Amino acid sequence: MSDTLTPDVIGRRVEVNGEHATVRFAGVVPPVAGPWLGVEWDNPERGKHDGSHEGTVYFKCSQLSKLQEVSLRNCAVSCAGEKGGVAEACPNIRRVDLSKNLLSSWDEVIHIADQLRHLEVLNLSENKLKFPSGSALTGTFSALKVLVLNQTGITWAEVLWCAAWCPGLEELYLESNNIVISERPTDVLQTVKLLDLSSNQLIDENQLYLIAHLPRLEQLILSDVGISSIHFPDAGIGCKTSMFPSLQYLVVNDNQISQWSFFNELDKLPSLRALSCLRNPLTKEDKEANMTRQLIIASIGQLKTLNKCEILPKERRTAELDYRKAFGNEWKQAGGHQDPDKNRLSEEFLRAHPRYQFLCLSTCVYAGGLQVADFPLEQSVPLEYGAPEDWELKTQQPFMLKNQLLTLKIKYPDQLDQKVLEKQLPGSMTIQKVKGWLSRLLKVPVSDLLLSYESPKEPGIEIKLENDLQSLRFYSVENEDCLLVRW
Repeated sequence: MSDTLTPDVIGRRVEVNGEHATVRFAGVVPPVAGPWLGVEWDNPERGKHDGSHEGTVYFKCSQLSKLQEVSLRNCAVSCAGEKGGVAEACPNIRRVDLSKNLLSSWDEVIHIADQLRHLEVLNLSENKLKFPSGSALTGTFSALKVLVLNQTGITWAEVLWCAAWCPGLEELYLESNNIVISERPTDVLQTVKLLDLSSNQLIDENQLYLIAHLPRLEQLILSDVGISSIHFPDAGIGCKTSMFPSLQYLVVNDNQISQWSFFNELDKLPSLRALSCLRNPLTKEDKEANMTRQLIIASIGQLKTLNKCEILPKERRTAELDYRKAFGNEWKQAGGHQDPDKNRLSEEFLRAHPRYQFLCLSTCVYAGGLQVADFPLEQSVPLEYGAPEDWELKTQQPFMLKNQLLTLKIKYPDQLDQKVLEKQLPGSMTIQKVKGWLSRLLKVPVSDLLLSYESPKEPGIEIKLENDLQSLRFYSVENEDCLLVRW
């Protein structure tokens, strides 16, 4: 060996007695005389040292045998390489990203998978893979849990074909493949918990019925598939469907949803807890966005999260009360009555507002085989609002200036030293703005204020003003009513 080493020797590949290695160090190693090279052997069993000598660390080996995650996206990978080479160098790999490479056949993928018996996550997106003509190799991906096949041109028949290789598959991503669901999965995909079918615009609601009985499917992503409607024909008004029994999270962003019946149908899903429905004709971000959110919440009784925002109990109560009031006159005209024995609602109203009956129950009950108005109660959902009273359904006066100012008495039930105030306020004034005015008047933080009102026409009945975004008129506040302020 030469007494001097050039600086560019680091990183060079070398061969010693048929064994290959990479130079990681060049220099002196006291007290041993002369220059030395430190190498990392391709064969992890070949080396005798770990890059240190007498307590001094000169370099560290990458220890490929312990490597668990590899990303080779867009690296022009076209084949598995030397037979057994992957297993010898990196036997413990669990996650591999081979997206956007030059793989052209599933045969090459199988050659890789055969060497990685611990493989759990595999991303093959943006590879155009030819399927082998032989039968599926059952168990090839025995440990695989996540398979990503976005933009691969795969067909539904091929999906089912390769699913046989993955007996424990839990997540399957099939975005942008022009897939048509042509047959029901049998004996495959039975362990899948998440299925992403985004941007497959040939999918319609009839095709969804073919995957509706996957027993463990918890998350279904249907963004940008062009869907506008969905129906569960096995479930009547107020009943739960047998389809999608485990579905907890549904994503239908960027579609063509424009009818409220879509959300009424989702209430039939027995396990649905979270929904994302952004950028649809019915849910576009505009001045009505908050009202739309409230209506969706009121339409789907078991929903806990909407568009990634948690639905707190107070928001649900407000949404359901507002919904009950907003359609109260329509309910009455359709045969609704405060006396359940006289309640004769039309089929048309029940189809348009299937949850309205549940919101009109007057006691807090939990389902246990009970039935009300011939419809089974929603399981574990408290219902305590009662049917709307006539005074709640008063028709608003015409929009004229003289009708917009309300003369109200303002009382402070918990502050006996405060004098009763008489004030004129616009009927269109929101509860939020009323609180802002009171906050300035009383020097009390807005967040501490609680508002309600009483009407001399209904003595003893106190109505809470819980929704800050609604107006005084919305709550049927009239002249001479009394606004009650607490903090």
